[in-house]
Amino acid sequence: MKTYNVGVIGATGMVGQRFVSLLDNHPWFNITVLAASARSAGKAYGALMNGRWVMDKALPEKVKNIVIMDALTDADAIAGMVDFVFCAVDMSKDETKALEERYARLECPVISNNSANRGVPDVPMIIPEINPEHSAVIEHQRGRLGTKRGFIAVKSNCSIQSYVPALHPLMDLGVKDVLACTYQAISGAGKTFETWPEMVDNVIPFIGGEEEKSEKEPLKVWGSVNNGVIVDAVSPRITTQCIRVPASNGHLAAVFASFEKKISIDEIIERWRSFKGEAQRLELPSAPKQFLHYFEEENRPQTRLDRDLENAMAISIGRLRPDTQYDVKFVSLSHNTVRGAAGGGVLMAELLCAQGYI
Repeated sequence: MKTYNVGVIGATGMVGQRFVSLLDNHPWFNITVLAASARSAGKAYGALMNGRWVMDKALPEKVKNIVIMDALTDADAIAGMVDFVFCAVDMSKDETKALEERYARLECPVISNNSANRGVPDVPMIIPEINPEHSAVIEHQRGRLGTKRGFIAVKSNCSIQSYVPALHPLMDLGVKDVLACTYQAISGAGKTFETWPEMVDNVIPFIGGEEEKSEKEPLKVWGSVNNGVIVDAVSPRITTQCIRVPASNGHLAAVFASFEKKISIDEIIERWRSFKGEAQRLELPSAPKQFLHYFEEENRPQTRLDRDLENAMAISIGRLRPDTQYDVKFVSLSHNTVRGAAGGGVLMAELLCAQGYI
């Protein structure tokens, strides 16, 4: 596989930092550009992040001297310096949408962590193990944008990463109804306990916009490509509650599901353990060897113990059992800023490179 020069737009925020950390020593991707807002532009990344770097892994040496560029005013120059960009900006939805389209029209593919373009029918929202075929809409999107190389591909919301992968190997059973209650870490809000002391010893039963995304986005992921656009699936019916809890990283979901066809508990577990997606078949660098891990212990998965499984790119599942109102219930866990954000974006970029779109 060839190597690619990449940029990180929004490199100073939490997800941007995670992109920088994950891309250190990546076998395919080499960071050549870091960009942020005008107030950060012109400063060396290492100096700017002194006291602001919140990753467990030390700030990579090779990026410390990269001078931050202005994501807006330097867009033309950035597009000419990279093969594609990762985007994790903190802007309004309209501003983000305009920025990402600008880069795409400059013939610079955009791998976005933002929500602004997730609802656009010809913008693929890919979880590589679940819907890699959705990349087919890129050619239609290029026609709309008038580009040859440029396009936008988006990563889904972090909350759905904890339960959609677990449901996916069961979809042929006719998943009818899903209730998912997610218990979401504070890093999903770009916070640490130092910057958000109100979250210590506290639970907040509301996360703005999260429940709408959690109920709607899976239907696009499970949708089908038709005439150059993605048509959302009509089932299952999904209802969610999203709750902020005092964990640094990791989104845990309590899931209830009903099916049209019946299946035993043992068969469901075997489906999870044997499931492999396109990311595993292609042996992409960031792909977990085992996508779905099932724990037999009654007290697993646990956020602190299991969020980092397989470089934080695997999904952990446990407590599968029959339910009195639904057919089954279980819990599942994903790392929200790795699999659910930057890591999922890096894996999607690897897939699109392997498919020839980048």
